[in-house]
Amino acid sequence: MFFSVGSLIIFQNLLAKYFGIKPFVRYTRDTMANRQLFRTILLQTLYEWDVRGNDNTAILHYLEYTLSSFNDTDDDDGEMASLIQEIVKKHTVIDEIIEKAAPDWPLKKISTTDRNVLRLGLYELLFGDHVVVPPKVAINEAVELAKRFGGPKSNKFVNGILGAVYREIGEPGKDQSSKPKIPEIPYEEMPVDQKGSAVVYSVDDHKVVRIGMVHDVFGYWTLSKGTIQEGEDLQEGTIRILQEKTNWDITVKDELGNNEYIAYHPERGPVRKNVVYFLSEAEYSQPKLQEDSGGIDDIRWFDLDEITDLNIYEDVSQMLIKSIGMIARLTGNVEKSTDSDEVTSEEDIVKADIDVSSLKVAELKALAKERGLSGYTALKKAELIELLSK
Repeated sequence: MFFSVGSLIIFQNLLAKYFGIKPFVRYTRDTMANRQLFRTILLQTLYEWDVRGNDNTAILHYLEYTLSSFNDTDDDDGEMASLIQEIVKKHTVIDEIIEKAAPDWPLKKISTTDRNVLRLGLYELLFGDHVVVPPKVAINEAVELAKRFGGPKSNKFVNGILGAVYREIGEPGKDQSSKPKIPEIPYEEMPVDQKGSAVVYSVDDHKVVRIGMVHDVFGYWTLSKGTIQEGEDLQEGTIRILQEKTNWDITVKDELGNNEYIAYHPERGPVRKNVVYFLSEAEYSQPKLQEDSGGIDDIRWFDLDEITDLNIYEDVSQMLIKSIGMIARLTGNVEKSTDSDEVTSEEDIVKADIDVSSLKVAELKALAKERGLSGYTALKKAELIELLSK
C-alpha cells in the first residue's frame, strides 16, 4: 500500500537460533494527529476504493476498516462517512476538472496516490465548508499528503493543479485563516482505549508448528484484535475477541507485551490506544472467519518459514519476534545437540569439538555467526557444512 515503508528484519538471535528462518519484510503504519490523521484515513479509503474499481457502494466498508485497523478506533465517525460518500459521488465532476487543469496528464496516467490526493483536495476546495477549511488550507493539506505519500515530484504536481483551479475560481477566502487548533492535552489526561490481541500457534500430529494469521482488505497478514470491555479481564476479553472473529478456541500461554500509540478522533480528541498481546495456542484445524469479521477477508495457518515472505505491520512483526523463543520452548522445538537434552547455546557449539555434519541448520548458523563468517544466513545445510569445514 502507498503508506507502507518496506524494511528487512533479521531474526539472528531468535528465528535463526531456533528455527533457521530467513528474514521477512515489515511495514510501518504512520500515526499522525489532528487534520493530518483525518485526511490520511480519507486518502487511504479513497485509494482502496480506486484500486478496487470505484465501487461507491463499498466505500463505507473501506472506511469502516480503515478506522478500525489503520486508525484503530471503534467509534462510528459520521463526519468521515458523510464526507467520503460526497467525494465519491462527485468524483466524475472532480475528475473532469483534473483533466482540464492537467491536459498533458490523462487521469489514468496519474499515479493512484496523486489522483486521490487531488480528488480530496479539490473536493475541499470546491465543495467543502470554507469556514472550517479555508481554500488555502485545503491546498496546503493536499500538498502535505502528496509529500508524505506520493513520489518525489508529487507535491509540486498537486500544488500546480490545485493552484491553477484556485486561481480560476477567483482565489476565494484569500485572507481567511483556519479555525483555532484544539488545545494540547497532556498525555496523562488522554482517554485510554484498551485492546486485546494474540499470536496464535498450533502444533499438529507431526509436531509441526504453525502461526495463525488473518488477512485484511489492504493486503496485510495481521493478528485479530478488538476492544476490551469496561471491567473485563484482559485474557478473557482477548479470548472472546478471537472467538467473535475466528473459530479459534485459544488457550492463553503468556503475555507478550503491549503497544501503545496515540490516535486522534474529531470528537474525543487524542486517544491512547493500548494493545496487549498474548501468546496463545489453538487446535490445528481448518480455520474460518465469523460473519462479521470487520475488514478481514482471509484466515489461515502458516508454517514458520512461510511467515518470512508475508506483508506484515510493524507492531505485529515485533510481537512475532517476541513469540518465537516462547513457542520454541513450549513446543520443545529448541535445537538440541546430539548428546544431550539440554539446549545447545551458541557458546556451547563454539567450544565443543564436534563434527559439524551432526549439527542442525540453526546450530550451524550459530557457529558461523560466532566465527565471524559472512553470507551464511541464506545457506542450506550442505552449504553451511562446506563453509564451516574450510
